[in-house]
Amino acid sequence: MNQHENATDLKSEWPRARLLYPLYSALCREFVIDMPGCADLESDREDPPQESVEESRQWFQGMDERIQVHQLRQFLQTTTLTSEERLRALLKHHLSKPVRSEADRDKIDFLLVQLFAHSAPSRLEESDVDIEFIAQALDTVVGVVEPQLPSWLSPLEQIIQSANQCRSLNELLTSGILEKGRKLKHLSADKYFEPIALVAFTRFNFLMRRVFFRLMHGDLNAILDGLRELESAGVSTLDCRSAQFSGDEPVARLRMICQSWKVMFHAEYSSGQPLRMLVDLRNVVDAALAKTPGARTAKAPAQPQAFAAAAGVSANSSAVSEFEVNIAPAGLDGDGNGQ
Repeated sequence: MNQHENATDLKSEWPRARLLYPLYSALCREFVIDMPGCADLESDREDPPQESVEESRQWFQGMDERIQVHQLRQFLQTTTLTSEERLRALLKHHLSKPVRSEADRDKIDFLLVQLFAHSAPSRLEESDVDIEFIAQALDTVVGVVEPQLPSWLSPLEQIIQSANQCRSLNELLTSGILEKGRKLKHLSADKYFEPIALVAFTRFNFLMRRVFFRLMHGDLNAILDGLRELESAGVSTLDCRSAQFSGDEPVARLRMICQSWKVMFHAEYSSGQPLRMLVDLRNVVDAALAKTPGARTAKAPAQPQAFAAAAGVSANSSAVSEFEVNIAPAGLDGDGNGQ
């Protein structure tokens, strides 16, 4: 690249840098990242010299090296600075890097599904979420995509189908399904950044979000139903030490906690700790139901469609997947990525 081409390329980055700087600055403050600001970007000048653009590029590079994947997920799902325009700019920023790290891949993986969820209709049938539909939604960042999947991406559909068969969050997390998705991403190496792969993994991540939502709310409903049954049978406390509560936890308090979790799991970001507790608490309640005279035996989870309807889950809800799902021991998020 000659000097003129380089200058033109750098100059074209400036509008994107100005758009992203407030977001990066807020992220820096949120996580107390030790990085001084960029003076020219602070001044928000419209026509900077080439040196300023080069300095801004170095500043963003330094920030990208310091920002962890889980921090980006959490921040973008709680800040008011997130917009479709900024998500597109963030994606173009990361995709334009000449050399992309594994962390860059994980950030791109999150940003793609977040952008699609932002732009998708509020109600979307799973049958509508095909490769062509997603490719069209992402064409401004991934370019034109031929909808024919290469054979190495075919396992994604099998993983989705297996996940859809899970009847509880614990079943999903212990089945090895998430590890299969994570492994395929890891083994794809540079092929991950091919346009068709970006689209295919976005579809995978989006549909896995739905699975997480369905199972989370299904577990919550099962726990609440079980607590009511136990109270009716005269049970007032439960030994919930395995779920990180006390050995004589009042049933009434557990019910209040579950109601608060319902609100939290509808939020844009949910931490992994309550999710672990949710899985363990369902095990506690199911075990108590099984051994309590007068209480029903724990019911098998309902079918996926019933859970989704009961939870009021919409297609573009962004709580799952790019909500942190740090499930021990795998440490997975809803996209099947490790932390």
